[in-house]
Amino acid sequence: MPTWRLRDFHDDDLDRAIQIWDQDRQAEDGPAVFPVSEVMAAARSGEPAVVAVVGNDVVGMAVAQSQGDRAWITLVALAAMWRNRGIGSSLIVELERRLRSRGTRRIAALLTPGATGTAALENCGYTPRGGLVFYEKTEHLGASDTGLLAELGGRVQPPGLWEALVGMEQEKEVIERRIVLPLAEPALADQYGVRPPKAVILFGPPGTGKTSFAKAIASRLDWPFVELFPSRLAASGDGGLAASLRDAFGDLAELQSVVLFIDEVEEIAGVRSGLAADPARGVTNELLKLIPGFRDHDDRLMICATNSVRFLDPAFLRPGRFDYVIPVGPPDPVARAAIWRRYLGPAADGVDLDRLVSASEMFTPADIEFAARKGAHAAFERELADREGRPVGTEDFLAAVAETRPTLTDHALVDFREDIEQYVRV
Repeated sequence: MPTWRLRDFHDDDLDRAIQIWDQDRQAEDGPAVFPVSEVMAAARSGEPAVVAVVGNDVVGMAVAQSQGDRAWITLVALAAMWRNRGIGSSLIVELERRLRSRGTRRIAALLTPGATGTAALENCGYTPRGGLVFYEKTEHLGASDTGLLAELGGRVQPPGLWEALVGMEQEKEVIERRIVLPLAEPALADQYGVRPPKAVILFGPPGTGKTSFAKAIASRLDWPFVELFPSRLAASGDGGLAASLRDAFGDLAELQSVVLFIDEVEEIAGVRSGLAADPARGVTNELLKLIPGFRDHDDRLMICATNSVRFLDPAFLRPGRFDYVIPVGPPDPVARAAIWRRYLGPAADGVDLDRLVSASEMFTPADIEFAARKGAHAAFERELADREGRPVGTEDFLAAVAETRPTLTDHALVDFREDIEQYVRV
């Protein structure tokens, strides 16, 4: 029977070490506590790492990471035919020797139950401790992603945007059930055969909150948010809009996770004329080719927004490209009341909310926000002038409503209802 020996890990051992790790993972339940990329990076950076070899073949490996007088054993892996031969215990003993030379006094290991190395640890005198709960939080923006995200003009949205969305409860419920929950609970979704969405379309009149919903989804998922502006892409490269679009999607593929938002997507996915000379034809074709590649990656969501879905190319709307086509309409009276309350703040208790809701029938959330600020500022300027201590009141806000041109029109609402009947897919 061939004998084995121990030696330091060398960079040339990397491929074989990963193969052994893969064999172990196939035989175990649950995800690894320490990902192989992290373990191998530690081994290559000089942390204690030992391999067992038979001839020139690596058959086992153990890695630790140390800090001060504390160390963690992050990997004990053995080739299948070399298990239960004492190699694991020898690897651990050798790790201990190296850690002691660094001043380590406390050595711990965190493994899934029954994983390779559990028996070896107990044989070496390690005591399993019950009554502990393992907590973990994954940050979706690595150090290498930060610079790229800045180059793309993206950012991580602040927490709480989803909770801050008021009114629009019907739209919020649909987006929560169809988009947010399957992405936030991927393991449970997979258990029930639910495929998380990869691309969706939000449509509705201007100012109804499509951008706010996109940012709130990114905030809720804690994923970076990147908005692509077709007009900027057209001016950013020498190869034209199609080439710039292709380059942008190539950069996005480097991010670990992302919510990609494209507003007014009809600018790059409008109905094609069918003429070879149509300048929009090549751009739309390019986007149609890029979407399947984007969908192939986990932790990716594309949200496209348009004021009127009827202006999008029919090929763009096929179910294989977009999972859902969701309307985001104007606020009803209940929603308008909630939106007024949000933007009135402390002044909400001293105004006739019903009158404001009635007066703002054709207002979008953005219109209500503008009118609330305008009314408050008018009262502020009045107080600066006369110093009478009069609080902001209903009449201040009604005056602001009268001076605000509503975004919604009867024609836009008719088109929106027709689009709902023809295009909605939820």
